[in-house]
Amino acid sequence: MFSFAVNEEISIELFQQHHKEELYELIDSNREYLREWLQWVDKRQSPEDFEPIIPIWIRNYADNNGFDAGIRYKGNLVGMIGLHYIDWKNKSTSIGYFLSENAQGTGIITTSISALLNYLFTEMKLNRVDIQCSVNNIKSIGVPERLGFINEGITRDGQWLYDHYEDIVTFSMLAREWNNMHHVHS
Repeated sequence: MFSFAVNEEISIELFQQHHKEELYELIDSNREYLREWLQWVDKRQSPEDFEPIIPIWIRNYADNNGFDAGIRYKGNLVGMIGLHYIDWKNKSTSIGYFLSENAQGTGIITTSISALLNYLFTEMKLNRVDIQCSVNNIKSIGVPERLGFINEGITRDGQWLYDHYEDIVTFSMLAREWNNMHHVHS
């Protein structure tokens, strides 16, 4: 699958060790923006901080247990998208994502996740995909809503963020719902 062309302008690409400078640049130039919702941003203070992590991401992919990939728009790294894990017994996974501030509002994430869902449901034959967002992260919540995910409810104090708890809302999409919306015959 990787690299995976979403359309002529967007691609999803597994991170390799030689991407660490580019990845650091993305984080560093969006530090304040990303920090609002992402706990780990403070821990990444140099490109070297990604060195031990990238092999873990590569191994997860090799083990069929999710992946962490970059989102490229017109060749530039503008965000990340990944599967947190794959629960093969229940055929489910959870998607996480972020986008740089200047790439917001262009439909890049929604388009990327739509292409990824197609892959997960048709090629990988998964049954369920979750997206979890902080209830206060309005931009992030817009993505599953636009894609027709079902709001399953709120996990109170579901995430510790620096100095307070955040309630987390869980959205889900099932293979049959996706197929019905896209007229896919399974």
